[in-house]
Amino acid sequence: MKDYHKLAIDDGRYSPYAFQFLFEGLDHAVKLHKRHQREGAARHVSGQELIEGMKAYARELFGPLAAYVWRTWGIRETIDWGNIVFLLVDAELLTRQDGDTLDDFRSGFDFDREFVETYEPKLPPELPRSPLDEG
Repeated sequence: MKDYHKLAIDDGRYSPYAFQFLFEGLDHAVKLHKRHQREGAARHVSGQELIEGMKAYARELFGPLAAYVWRTWGIRETIDWGNIVFLLVDAELLTRQDGDTLDDFRSGFDFDREFVETYEPKLPPELPRSPLDEG
């Protein structure tokens, strides 16, 4: 069992899936902010950069269902992601910089507005012709 899974179970507020998604979203945020080839502190992303990366990653994975998925994991607002980050920091599964605080996650966004109301499906530039069109 992964260390974060036990941490999630022991804490009880959030699904282990949220912890897993946070790690995946962190990788996405590091790439989004072009820090993936850096090492150590130079690779660090702020709380707001992490939220931005996780939002983009959630859109890719879940589309307009992202808000629903996050809520099923116990994530009701962006501060919940901060709570998970600091649980992981306390368990020494993530590191933080001196200036990082839980407040970095407070000025988040409305999940329904970001994921549902502004959702636009991405279609290929040209759809393939259907066999029914030839006739």
